[in-house]
Amino acid sequence: MLVDEQTRQAVQCTDAEVENLKKSYGITEETLSDVRALGPAIVPKMGSVIDVFYKNLATTPYWDRFLSDDEVVHRLKKLQASYWSDFFSIQTLDKQYIDSRRHIGAVHARVGLPLSAYFTGMVSFLQIFSQYLSELESYVSVTKLVHLDLSQTVESYSTIINETISEQTRTMTEMSTPITVIWDGVLMLPICGIIDSSRAQGLMSNILSKISETQSKVIIIDIAGVPIVDTAVANHIIQITKAAKLMGCECMVSGVSPAIAQTIVELGINVNSIQTTATLKDSLGLAFKKIGIVIQKINNENALC
Repeated sequence: MLVDEQTRQAVQCTDAEVENLKKSYGITEETLSDVRALGPAIVPKMGSVIDVFYKNLATTPYWDRFLSDDEVVHRLKKLQASYWSDFFSIQTLDKQYIDSRRHIGAVHARVGLPLSAYFTGMVSFLQIFSQYLSELESYVSVTKLVHLDLSQTVESYSTIINETISEQTRTMTEMSTPITVIWDGVLMLPICGIIDSSRAQGLMSNILSKISETQSKVIIIDIAGVPIVDTAVANHIIQITKAAKLMGCECMVSGVSPAIAQTIVELGINVNSIQTTATLKDSLGLAFKKIGIVIQKINNENALC
C-alpha cells in the first residue's frame, strides 16, 4: 500500500476547510453544474484523451521512468480515467472529494514523482480539454476546479515531504549526538552542528534519560563541533546543566575555543553556573577527581603484555 493509514489521517481535511476552499476558489453550485455539463462530451472520449496525453508525455523529463513498464502505464491510465470521470461528474464539493485529491498528492510524494512533472501532466490535460471548452463560462469553471485540485495535491505532497524531512532530521540528530558512558558514573556527549530550540529539547530529554538509566554523577558536554555559540545556544546549555544538576549529575562543558570564549564575553552571557574547560582532556581529568578516580602512568617495564 503506497499510503498508510497514518498518512491518510495526516492529509485529511475538515468540513470547515472545505467551506473555506469553496470561498477561496469561487466555486459555487453553478461552477459544478458547468463542469458536469461537459461530462457527456468528454468522459466517453476519455480513453483517446488519455492516449494523447501519454503520447505528449513520451519525451517529457521525469515521466520516462514511470512509462517504461506497460503494466504500470495500464494501471495509471485506469486511475486517470477514474480521476477525470469523478471530476466531470462532481455533484458536490465535499470532504470526500478533497480527501481524494489530497490522497493523490500523498501517493506522488511516496513514489517520488516531482511536482513539476505533475504540473506538466495537468497542463497537458487542460490543453487537450480546451477543444471541448467552447464557452468562456465552461473554461472558467473547469480551471477553477482544476486549480483547487492542484492546490490540494500540492498541499498533501508538501505535508508528506516535510514529515519525511523531519523524520530524517530527527534520525540524523539522534545519530549525531550519542551519549557515551566513558567510565562508571561519567557520561560524555560530543555535540556537532547547530543547536536550535528543537534540538536542545531533544538533547535535554536524552541526557536526563541517560542520567536516570546509568545513575551517573558527571556528564561532559563537548561543544568543539558547535560552530556558533550565541545567547540562545548558551541559554540552551545552561538549561541542560540545571536540569542535570536537579538529578544529582554535575555537567561540564569542554571544547570552549578562544573564538567561542571571546564571543561569550562580547555578548555578556552569564555562564557562571557552567563549569567549562578548553579541552575534553581537562574535563575528563576533573570528572575523574569528582568521582574519586586517580589515573596513574605505569612504567613500560612493569606493564603486563
